Formats: sequence, structure tokens, C-alpha cells
Amino acid sequence: MGLLTAAAIAAGAGGAVVAAPLVLAGIGFTAGGIVAGSYAAGMMSAAAVANGGAVAAGTTVAVLQSAGVVGLSGTATAAVAGAGGTLGWLTAAAAALI
Repeated sequence: MGLLTAAAIAAGAGGAVVAAPLVLAGIGFTAGGIVAGSYAAGMMSAAAVANGGAVAAGTTVAVLQSAGVVGLSGTATAAVAGAGGTLGWLTAAAAALI
């Protein structure tokens, strides 16, 4: 593995971990709850309609709201870092082909 690849993996992993809370807040999953009129509000509305008026525990909306309130767990942080690192590696591999 070259230096560029290692740097891309590290940047992807670190960038993803830093960006995840910002993205969650940006789409409406905040510490204060789901922001009215946001993408998250639309997701919550759809989930509530599908569940007869309530959002069930363990659904995507519930998990994302939990992450918006308390942050990512260690497992979720590792998963996000892994996904970001993979994207960094793919970027470096694509750049090497050019």
C-alpha cells in the first residue's frame, strides 16, 4: 500500500467520523429532537403512518434520532470510520488508474 492510499484511507475514516454528527443535524436529527419541516420530520411522519401513529423502537428513524441526541456509539463510530476508510481506499484506487 502506497503513502497516498494510506493517507486517503485515514482521511476518509477521520472525515466520516467528524461529518456524521453534522450530517445528522443537517437532515434534522438534533439533540433537541427532530426539526419541524426537515427531512427527518418527513421520515418520522412516514414511519408513524406506517406504524399506525407511532414510531417503533429500533426503526431507522428511532436509531438516527438516538444518534442525534446522544451521539454515535463506539460500534457506530467504528462502522462509520470503516465506511469512510473504504471510500478513501476506493478513491485512491481510482486515482491510481487515471
